[in-house]
Amino acid sequence: MSSSPIERTVFVVSDSTGITAETFSNSVLSQFAQFEFQAIRIPFIDTIEKAQSVADRINQCAQEQGQQPLVFSTLVDPKMAHIIGAANCTFLDLFGAFVRHIERALGVKSSRSVGRSHSGGMSKRYNNRIEAINFSLAHDDGQYVNGLEQADVILVGVSRCGKTPTSLYLAMQYAVKAANYPIIPEDFQRGTLPATLAPYRKKIFGLSIHPDRLSEVRNERRPGSKYATIEQCRMEVAEAERLMRMEGIPWLSTTTKSIEEISTKILDDVGLDRRSY
Repeated sequence: MSSSPIERTVFVVSDSTGITAETFSNSVLSQFAQFEFQAIRIPFIDTIEKAQSVADRINQCAQEQGQQPLVFSTLVDPKMAHIIGAANCTFLDLFGAFVRHIERALGVKSSRSVGRSHSGGMSKRYNNRIEAINFSLAHDDGQYVNGLEQADVILVGVSRCGKTPTSLYLAMQYAVKAANYPIIPEDFQRGTLPATLAPYRKKIFGLSIHPDRLSEVRNERRPGSKYATIEQCRMEVAEAERLMRMEGIPWLSTTTKSIEEISTKILDDVGLDRRSY
């Protein structure tokens, strides 16, 4: 009989959204499977008073639980970071740890500007991301074929294999204009991809999925339908993979891969520059 996971509290503290610190903490803490981490994200800590309030909350947590919570911080202001770090906790200063090394390497001091990484709502990078998201939404599931020449990548695959979430992730994270187009039984009968996609062959990347998993996903959407039967899923997956091999389209199975892994593989194979926010 397996033992219950050990519970620990984690604070994620930031002067901005806290997304960077949260992403980093999730990656690091995933290496400690024997623990169950209760994460508390506290964003927009941009005054000394707010920092002191967070420190008090951390101290109270340590007292109630009888152990130091972990604190992941991306606070830019050293005074506020010092206040949090002085609390009864294990303090992990993600910003300071890297900035100090970079300052020494470059021979200059950083600007220490609060919220710099997410600033500039009208900046070019921000606008590129919004434009990419709008493009991906408009070109989801083959619903709009005009403008495909603007696509950075066109994802193809059977229905419910993960094309839409991957397209949106690429748009939001990397400002990649990702369209997606379903491969349907009519395409199997013709033995070719839709004519609409022919001019953009070099932009096409295929996604597949194990038939058993596909059947599970489809049954959540249309339970008991022919569309969701294991026989239908096996046929569609086999035919789609055959078609992609015949057309020389690079592809991968999404069955056991995270959306981050899928997107990274697409970026590498298609040769796109990563445009992270």
